Amino acid sequence: MRQIRIFDTTLRDGEQAAGGSLTLPEKMELGRQLQRLGVDIIEAGFPATSPGDFRAVEMMSRELRECQIAALSGFKEDQIETTYRALQDAVAPRLHIVISTSDNHLQNQLHMSRQQVIEIARDATAFCKRFLSDVEFSAMDATRSDPDFLCEVFSAAVASGATVINVPDTLGYHQPPQFADLVRYVMEHVPGVENVAVSVHCHNDLGMATALSLAAVNEGAEQIECTINGVGERAGNASLEEIVMALRTRQDYYQATTNINTEQIWRASRMVSQYMGFVVQPNKAIVGANAFAHSSGLHQDGMLKERTTYEIMTPESIGRNDSRLVLGKTSGRHAVRSRLEELGFELDNDDFALVFAAFKELADKKKDVSDGDLEAIVSQHMVRTPEMYQLVRVQVVTGNDSVPTATVQLRTEDEVLEDAAIGDGPVDAVVRAISRITGVEARLTEYTLQAITPGVEAQGEVTLRIASEGHTFIGRGTSTDIVVASAAAYLNAVNKVLARHEVEHNGTVDALGLHNQMNVEVGPPAEQPVAV
Repeated sequence: MRQIRIFDTTLRDGEQAAGGSLTLPEKMELGRQLQRLGVDIIEAGFPATSPGDFRAVEMMSRELRECQIAALSGFKEDQIETTYRALQDAVAPRLHIVISTSDNHLQNQLHMSRQQVIEIARDATAFCKRFLSDVEFSAMDATRSDPDFLCEVFSAAVASGATVINVPDTLGYHQPPQFADLVRYVMEHVPGVENVAVSVHCHNDLGMATALSLAAVNEGAEQIECTINGVGERAGNASLEEIVMALRTRQDYYQATTNINTEQIWRASRMVSQYMGFVVQPNKAIVGANAFAHSSGLHQDGMLKERTTYEIMTPESIGRNDSRLVLGKTSGRHAVRSRLEELGFELDNDDFALVFAAFKELADKKKDVSDGDLEAIVSQHMVRTPEMYQLVRVQVVTGNDSVPTATVQLRTEDEVLEDAAIGDGPVDAVVRAISRITGVEARLTEYTLQAITPGVEAQGEVTLRIASEGHTFIGRGTSTDIVVASAAAYLNAVNKVLARHEVEHNGTVDALGLHNQMNVEVGPPAEQPVAV
């Protein structure tokens, strides 16, 4: 049975999704989860685009030792050298270079001839080989390229030492049979292709990224590039969980498998959703809230008699457990730590102390604490934004015949500050009060509230985005009180605004250590487009 390598680009292409930027601590936590998930290659970023991306790739290269680390680069020598410096400490680093091959891109974006592109593919690949043995070459917009020219470009890269050639459907343009034909054509017309791995990278503009990727597997592709929850540019990328579970569930058809520990899929999906602020649609395959829900009486009857009548996989196979864990205010440290370890959280004593204290506080407010509650606590307390302001108290007065009023108390290192404001509703009043105290003027552009667990005692999880000075910042907060959760989320975003200000005004990378933590992009934009 063939082994398909999973190349996860959540931290590079996935982060390019509009509004999906991640802080450095969030990237590191996701990198650790991707390693637990068992992905073969993590594409950790695009180091030449910003100091923050460089630092993220560098840190993952040093810490994550059980998988390959890759990083994307443009074709220019200075970009390649920068990418190598970020990757050099990885166990098995991979340099990933890209150039467009479609006439549309050559004429309208690169302003190059076909011959120039062939020469660049040859020379850039050879330059990469001076630094690393493992070099992946991608032909952007391959599916809208002339197939013979595409093969010429790939041939130049292979002759110069490329170890992987990637066939991207950058715009999600092809239909599955067309894409299968193209992959087959490349494998039949590129000299030396038998000595390299063929990869595919498909986008979801027409909703076919998973189907395209699997069609390529049937033609002999050995690597699939994908993201958790399918996040990415425009309509996103091929979805890792869909591809992996399709290969696992239909091994009889594909005769292929992966190294993925599927029981870590659910946690990875939740982390990406929380950190990027993208709610997973309920009917999303594999990881949607309704993916294993049965409403029809006929279906329920079948499930009660035999689960396989209406389930081709189990929720347990992706690490999902919808039963409640009965932890409460009388539960001790051992029980809580044991359940956290079962959920995949490995905390040192100091971190566990923070989480346990938050658990006890929550347990005093609700009868039972669920797995979802525990995950929310870890997310809130373990991936922290530097806090200039901490939330102390929120009090609101509202009603159908009164003016919504909020009083907010915040703490800094030196003092406790308090102010009040009125608004169109309790959340608006809280936002106005926080703005008065902090002096941060921002526009709330998106607000999402969802219950982490069922029932009237459930925690509310608020995810919001604010726009300030041309940048977007994501804030998250959880509480059994949705107004408090909203206040925590808004303050979380405001603290990120202030952290960015601190870096920009001090003009140093080390200012409060915030540059690395906030992943601030202070460098010039990349000259090469970053979407593969």
